[in-house]
Amino acid sequence: MTGGPHPYQELSMTTTGAILGLVLTALYGVMFLKPEPAKVWANKLARHYQAGIYTMALGMGWFWLLVAPSTSILGKWSMPLGEFSNMKPYLQLGVPLAAVGMIVCVKEFLFVRGLGLCLLMAAAPILYSSFLKDAPLRILMPITAYIMIIKGLYFVGMPYLFRDGARWISADAKRWKIASLTGLILGLVILGCSLTVWRGY
Repeated sequence: MTGGPHPYQELSMTTTGAILGLVLTALYGVMFLKPEPAKVWANKLARHYQAGIYTMALGMGWFWLLVAPSTSILGKWSMPLGEFSNMKPYLQLGVPLAAVGMIVCVKEFLFVRGLGLCLLMAAAPILYSSFLKDAPLRILMPITAYIMIIKGLYFVGMPYLFRDGARWISADAKRWKIASLTGLILGLVILGCSLTVWRGY
């Protein structure tokens, strides 16, 4: 990493909360307002190979930024890995190879595995933005981040759970409505906080 603080450490709750709130509101808003098309897509995505190419490439690319050469133009995104920092040169080569290998050879549930990786990567900036802040309702940020981490770990390790979960929730209109409404409310609350009580944090 270069001399200054990592970009994650400079994130504000206002910016991070607004992005997170918009994503959650858009995603769960579509699920709530357009339940039937959303159910079809939810059940298709688990085995959607083309979508999996994008999620896996995004997740692996995001991870590569954290191990990028500190002397390169992307060096400001590089993070110290403590005792494992000497592994960075190997990761800089290994991560792209792993991404290609996953996309070419591990086509089963590729979307879910890639989504899990993206969730794990996205949790870090959310946690950094709320770290040691005393803003009202700041707990929403780490709670959401830890939920993303848990989901990400399961999606990467046991991707069939996404398929089973999508089938279970979409099989009952009440379950679908509760799930989508809960996510929509969370997104709206986080978005509202980012524009009001989190301003300046």
